[in-house]
Amino acid sequence: MKNTHLKLSLIAAAALVSGCAMTPSAQDVDLATSQALKNSFREQGDAKLDRLVLDASNQACSDAQDKSVDDKLAKSIEEANLNTVKFPADGNLIGNWAEGEKIAQNGRGLTWTDKAADANGGSCYNCHQISKAEVSYGSLGPSLYNYGKLRGVTDPTAVASKPIVDYTWGKLWNSKAYNACSGMPRFGHAGILTVEQIKDVMALLLDPKSPVNQ
Repeated sequence: MKNTHLKLSLIAAAALVSGCAMTPSAQDVDLATSQALKNSFREQGDAKLDRLVLDASNQACSDAQDKSVDDKLAKSIEEANLNTVKFPADGNLIGNWAEGEKIAQNGRGLTWTDKAADANGGSCYNCHQISKAEVSYGSLGPSLYNYGKLRGVTDPTAVASKPIVDYTWGKLWNSKAYNACSGMPRFGHAGILTVEQIKDVMALLLDPKSPVNQ
């Protein structure tokens, strides 16, 4: 059979007819699903097939089969991803919060119709409450409203603010550095947002003048 989807249908039908003894294993289903994905996608524009290739961290979380990875493995994943976090060469982590709000609102990018040279958005509101003025936001992630204020950041450039500022940068750059199987995009590590864009999102979250902290 050349059609993978047909193969999957036949496997399922055989299982129903023959009983549990013919039920495909989880490994068989994973293999068939992986093959179906590869056969269903093609490279076009900004969308490349390398997106179907899991790195070690994502593979370990996928292998957990919806169960939590053990503490030792989780720690190793977080340490490996923390080592990938890159800080700006100029040492400045805070940009323009108004630009950060535009990025948070912008969901474009990474599809086959997008031009690779155009800036991507962050789609932050898809998962988080951020500004109190925004009434349309997702709840998959925690609320980020008053993010800096609740953490006592009155001046994100001050030495006293460095721990939370560094943590926030790391979380935006590579979320798995602090949560092994986080579903949050790894904005810096994956090249979704530029360094300057991440600086602007940092300002949105931490600048006391940002509407987030009002």
